[in-house]
Amino acid sequence: MKDIYILGIESSCDETSASIVKNGKQEINTTILSQIDIHMLYGGVVPEIASRTHVKDITFVIDKCLKDSGLTIDKIDAIAVTYGPGLIGSLLVGIEAAKTLAYIYGKKLVPVHHIAGHIYANNLEKELEFPLISLVISGGHTDLIYMKDHLSYENIGTTVDDAVGECYDKVARVMNLPYPGGPKVDLLAREGKTTYTLPLPLKDDNYHFSFSGLKSAVINLIHNEKQKGNEIRVNDMCASFQEVVVQSLTTKTLKTMEERKVNNLILAGGVAANSSVREAFTDLCKKKGYSFSYPSIKYCSDNATMIAAAGYFLYKNERFSDLKLNGKSTDELR
Repeated sequence: MKDIYILGIESSCDETSASIVKNGKQEINTTILSQIDIHMLYGGVVPEIASRTHVKDITFVIDKCLKDSGLTIDKIDAIAVTYGPGLIGSLLVGIEAAKTLAYIYGKKLVPVHHIAGHIYANNLEKELEFPLISLVISGGHTDLIYMKDHLSYENIGTTVDDAVGECYDKVARVMNLPYPGGPKVDLLAREGKTTYTLPLPLKDDNYHFSFSGLKSAVINLIHNEKQKGNEIRVNDMCASFQEVVVQSLTTKTLKTMEERKVNNLILAGGVAANSSVREAFTDLCKKKGYSFSYPSIKYCSDNATMIAAAGYFLYKNERFSDLKLNGKSTDELR
């Protein structure tokens, strides 16, 4: 059987990335240029700056990826690119680069949903086993997705307000922690104790999540403590906040698995790198006898490797796009 090489391009937010993946699971080479140092100055991603930086970097990133892989463009079977969801200006840079390569070199153009990419990051190290539940947790998403087979998605639950990663960053900002806040909160939480009382959000029987109220509770608690002249124990606040987040995620997810009678769980997205989230699910799934997996840290944040991995299965199913492909800032995974 002929090997399939997919060149993936990712530019949905503030990482400019290109990657070549063989047969959907073997990473040949990946190049990533992060903009964290730039956006750290503003405490978060500035869309206009992100898109302009992509324009400056995209050609270099693709050229370097090909050069370092030892492959020529002739060896590539298709160009996979994130079309959405994401920052529209950033998305368009990657899309136009992908369309240009597809046109000039006569390659198939494969449109990849960003969340599908995060899910298929798991396939790079362990083949997906179906049926499965995927918990997608990132700065923009908190989704429970049921998959009965490849490229089959049923969105069971989502966030009704803030995404979990967004909540992490906002809580970190209130405590004057540097951007990006999520990894810093996770690190400090491991050194603290759960001494602050915070509410468990959306404690009900549905599959949806809510983190806006938890964020507000942290803000109000910090404000009240300062009004009383009390010093905020940042490590303890991080630990207390993270415990509630983990409880919310695990409770809803395991409820879904039990009711759907699914024994396979995967994590996906940037917050899947969180150590406490990983440990909690590992312990609970072991007790329940569930199969559980998550990507390596390098595949959790935005990267083109995951886009190429997902692109392989779309390529095999002949889900191509013409050169009219456009970006979508919001789009349901289906």
